[in-house]
Amino acid sequence: MADVAEQGQKPRDTGLAAPKPFSSAEDEIALRDTLKRCSPASVEAAVQFRKTNDANLVPSVVIGVIERFVEADIRPKLRHGDDELRLVEDLGVDSLTMMEIVILVEDVLQMQINNEELRNLRTVGDVKLFIDCKVRGLPLPKPTKHMPIEQIAAVMPIQPPFLFLNEASISSHAAQGKYKITGQEFFLQGHFKDNPVMPASMMLEALGQLGVLALIEGIIPAEAGRVVDPKTIFFTSCEGVRCHRVCKPGDVLTLSVKPKRAKMPLATFEGLIRVGQEKAAVAEEITLTFGYLEAVATPPAAETGVGALDAAAASAPASATGKASAGSPAVTPGQAAAFVQVGVMPA
Repeated sequence: MADVAEQGQKPRDTGLAAPKPFSSAEDEIALRDTLKRCSPASVEAAVQFRKTNDANLVPSVVIGVIERFVEADIRPKLRHGDDELRLVEDLGVDSLTMMEIVILVEDVLQMQINNEELRNLRTVGDVKLFIDCKVRGLPLPKPTKHMPIEQIAAVMPIQPPFLFLNEASISSHAAQGKYKITGQEFFLQGHFKDNPVMPASMMLEALGQLGVLALIEGIIPAEAGRVVDPKTIFFTSCEGVRCHRVCKPGDVLTLSVKPKRAKMPLATFEGLIRVGQEKAAVAEEITLTFGYLEAVATPPAAETGVGALDAAAASAPASATGKASAGSPAVTPGQAAAFVQVGVMPA
């Protein structure tokens, strides 16, 4: 929740007024009555927010309001703080329910939310960060980009059968992805006899691929006029790896990476894999090396008749589109030196 603030962005004047303090005991009673179907902790957080304007209380209020509208068996997931839960697919929040949530949040936090701003909110984390920025008067976060497998394959230098991302979402501060182990993967043959298990090295590979996608999609600001060259991204090192459970066919891996630090030509991410609510693997640091190429302005789709997905495919490396590759990826002298130092293997 404090990511934006930690990045040093200054508050802006959003026109939001501080919540009005209770003018009478009846006001507090009315607020408690409004939230009577929310958890006691959420009600107390809302009351204290109205009294103190402490933005740190906002997440508890927002989660409490969402809890109010979802099925009872889903509420424990929210309480465990899983920001990757998707509002529609995981929580069953339809458009009308979303409006009910928004109206109640507006009422409790005394703010106004433009309907247009809701289009980019897909996960619990999106909602929490969005509301946090609104309350603190910070710039609203860059909209989360959601990518199906077709879009991922169009931009990634890594291709099936070695691509372990079925879908992904990239926000300004993190990337999430999912991969379902089908049981048909080549690496399951012989690993192990009559007991197929996804190798831990492949789980790390999947996290690394999500980091590659995050770099390509600009999670780390590039130099002016330049973009990350997909052909120059390679794995360099991994530290603090722990595996907590075996992963087998039928399991859906929920992957997440967050950038920890970046300075061309290196970017370091922390990574986590869950299966449901169970932690499957953790990597404290995954470091990738990368290079830039000059950005090429793309004419608006309306002028060329080319759709967004087609445009992405057109700008993708040859290996990503099935076209003939010109050979090994280009490597800058600085990257080559880094490879020698760490004994790198391709991501």
